[in-house]
Amino acid sequence: MKIAQLKVHVLKSPLAEPFAFSQGWVTQRSATLVEVTTDTGLSGWGEAFAQGLEPPEIAAAVIEHALKPLVLGADPLDTEVLWHRMYHRTRDYGRKGSVVAGISAVDVALWDIAGKFHGVPIYKLLGGAFRTRVQPYATGFYRIEGQGEARRLAEEALRHFDAGFTLMKVKLGYGVDDDIACMREIAAALQGKPVRLMVDTNHAYGRAEALRLGRELAQYDLRWYEEPVVPEDVAGYAELRRQLTMPIAGGENEHTLYGFREFLGAGAVDVAQPDIGSCGGLSAGRHIIALAQSHGVQVNPHVWGSAIAQAASLQFIAAVPVAHHSLFAQEPVLEYDRSSHPFRQHLITRPIQQVDGWVEIPGGPGLGVDVDREVIREFSA
Repeated sequence: MKIAQLKVHVLKSPLAEPFAFSQGWVTQRSATLVEVTTDTGLSGWGEAFAQGLEPPEIAAAVIEHALKPLVLGADPLDTEVLWHRMYHRTRDYGRKGSVVAGISAVDVALWDIAGKFHGVPIYKLLGGAFRTRVQPYATGFYRIEGQGEARRLAEEALRHFDAGFTLMKVKLGYGVDDDIACMREIAAALQGKPVRLMVDTNHAYGRAEALRLGRELAQYDLRWYEEPVVPEDVAGYAELRRQLTMPIAGGENEHTLYGFREFLGAGAVDVAQPDIGSCGGLSAGRHIIALAQSHGVQVNPHVWGSAIAQAASLQFIAAVPVAHHSLFAQEPVLEYDRSSHPFRQHLITRPIQQVDGWVEIPGGPGLGVDVDREVIREFSA
């Protein structure tokens, strides 16, 4: 079996109502998808994570011009060989960012093919499932004005709860005082309800502000405090981890086993959050699991992409061991983006849904999902 064709699909959809996270305003949802087809007719899908402000054409150009020539004609089952080929041949201009995101997309597509070839879900090829369902957490709480939206965000929290979510991640990073006011209002609205919160500032602050915010939020028993400082400030991560009581999370902007080697070796986080569409794909995810396990750090992937990214993350989560084994160990959870995203809701024929507080991990071959080509045609840029 050989790789006969690789096609890149760039999807875009303008948002009727733009929203902000701490780094800027999001005006459209986009996706960079890869479709790999073999000479036997088997095909697989992958996705390069397009960060909130990233043009999807960047990773698309990497895939088309740098990676495609490296994999055409190769055996798609040689996932590890092809991962290293793509990484080494792009090392001098890659190693991070959109180049590794492109590698991620191709890698996921190859694993999808491998699962279909063997007739099993990807998690079987990753070593088996530690779990067949996962609790989702609602990601939301974006801003539509900027500051002073505490009341609206509290109402949003109640909507998430009514929809069945008892885990929620609040987007902060809009100024420490505004963040504190919003958290106070959200916590008051949820008082008495069985809800656990986490926060994510998307590296909006330096160490002093991040520390001040963390100390103010200690009262809320957070599951984690995500991206408190910029990804380059690994020492800052470690300092905050030493000085704060809540777990520190991060890693969505880190890449491959090489990046995570430094990140984990510095004692930066309690929860490592590689994004499967950015860290190097499922192959790199396996490497990162091994590194994290050796450091006693839980792996819990970041997910903000389309349904392809969701499906790949679910296969990955199934195969993630807990870091600290016990009878009642804390399990990984699934990031479930609740903002407007047509490629998450409609891209696959059977959307991934939360039911009674759980998401079932697809058990079909490969990613376990089928792409709706009408949606590809509708949103192709």
